[in-house]
Amino acid sequence: MTQPLKILIVDDEAPARNRLRELLADIPNTVLIGEAGSGKEALAIAAEEMPNVMLLDIRMPEIDGIETAEHAQKLYYPPAIIFTTAYDTHALQAFELNAVDYLLKPIRRERLSQALQKARALQPAQMAGLLHLRPQRTHFSISERGRILLIPVADVIFLRAELKYVTLRTHQREYLLEESLNHIEQEFPDTFLRIHRNSLVAREAISGFEKRQEAGGETHWVVLLKGITETLPISRRQQHLIHELGHGSG
Repeated sequence: MTQPLKILIVDDEAPARNRLRELLADIPNTVLIGEAGSGKEALAIAAEEMPNVMLLDIRMPEIDGIETAEHAQKLYYPPAIIFTTAYDTHALQAFELNAVDYLLKPIRRERLSQALQKARALQPAQMAGLLHLRPQRTHFSISERGRILLIPVADVIFLRAELKYVTLRTHQREYLLEESLNHIEQEFPDTFLRIHRNSLVAREAISGFEKRQEAGGETHWVVLLKGITETLPISRRQQHLIHELGHGSG
């Protein structure tokens, strides 16, 4: 007999969680390892309990189900995702084309059982097809010591490429992010500004620009940032931004 599927229920509405719990009690070879009322809570539980499957609501506050699913794929043991939803038949068709199953509320036992059978063969790589379906992310996900940390995009001051990682800086600290600066720039064109081939800075974090002189007499421009003393160099190619944004001193 195959190992029981370890399942995590994620829904912000208690009646929906209760319904899924009752259905799972009648489906053999499954075990419920936890319930979560939000995406953040789900990721914390999944990091500890390592479920095989997330039954994941789509419409949730702060972090919706699609973004939660994307973050979940960075876990050491990423779960298969079965979406549960009461909305948007167009999106449901798109999920189906990407080989990610969905359940339309109210959920029937037979349909849940079929979805769980599909989930046994679902590969995490197939989640890549979801990228074009979700709205712009609200958080970056950071893998750190076996946990997933969610950093609000609004808290990011700058992102700087260093070797194969990107350093993400907030007012509190730095994090290492395994993403491409180019992808981040394309996803958030109105949030981050390219100031150097290896740096993006949050538009809202810029307090000004300053010209500085090096020991050899050459001058260069740096970006001044709100709330931190660290500055970032601007490449010659991007110095037009100084005039376009109307900042500058020195």
